[in-house]
Amino acid sequence: MSSLSGKVAVITGGAGAIGHSLGKLLLSRGASVLFADMDESSLARQVDELGDDRAAYIAVNVTSPSDNQAMIDYARETFGGVDMFFANAGIEGRAATLPDLEVAEMEKVLAVNVIGVALGLKAAVPAMEKRGGGSIVITSSGAAVKAAPGIGIYCASKAAVNGLMRSAALECAPMNIRVNSILPAPVDSPMMERIQEDLAPGEGEELGKSLRRDLPFQRYASIDEIVSVMAFLGSDDAGFVSGAEYRVDGAESA
Repeated sequence: MSSLSGKVAVITGGAGAIGHSLGKLLLSRGASVLFADMDESSLARQVDELGDDRAAYIAVNVTSPSDNQAMIDYARETFGGVDMFFANAGIEGRAATLPDLEVAEMEKVLAVNVIGVALGLKAAVPAMEKRGGGSIVITSSGAAVKAAPGIGIYCASKAAVNGLMRSAALECAPMNIRVNSILPAPVDSPMMERIQEDLAPGEGEELGKSLRRDLPFQRYASIDEIVSVMAFLGSDDAGFVSGAEYRVDGAESA
């Protein structure tokens, strides 16, 4: 991959496994990175451990318009602008069938996973246009195209952001801003562990083994396998890639 020296990245969900690993990768390739998340204590600890003056953090609730604007403003004040925006924050919600979910549970997943992404783009696009362009990468999910029982609202939220991505790609093309989404298969991560335990209380680990056996590669994706594609989409190496759904799923959707 070409150098990211001089580039500025903003990552929502920056305290999570994927967001933090992505930030470390971007830093290693020369970018400056603003990690954004609600979990301020984890952000502070992680950035302190990185020990890099090109890493900063800000506590953000992505469902808040003012928080999203403050995040982008902070990136501009600290690093001079925004070149890459990774709309990565997301929640899975409680795994349960639709009749068993409360309306408030549904609304929370949709607020974070859909409205949170839209608000992030609303704040980031004008700043990126001032820089002469850039790249936006939205973290969707393989669940957007291959549903599963018990996570219907999560599936719906991730399908929604793919529609948002395609519209944004067309709107942003005249500004030289590329917009893509990444659709990971199940990833070895705390999120999958929570989903497994919700679906099979007390037997989540055994369910995970069964789910892995049903996948073409008979394993979950590693976090590194996901963030390397995200970094590619953010970089100039993907200079003519826009409006695409990148399925990093080990042939699961094939």
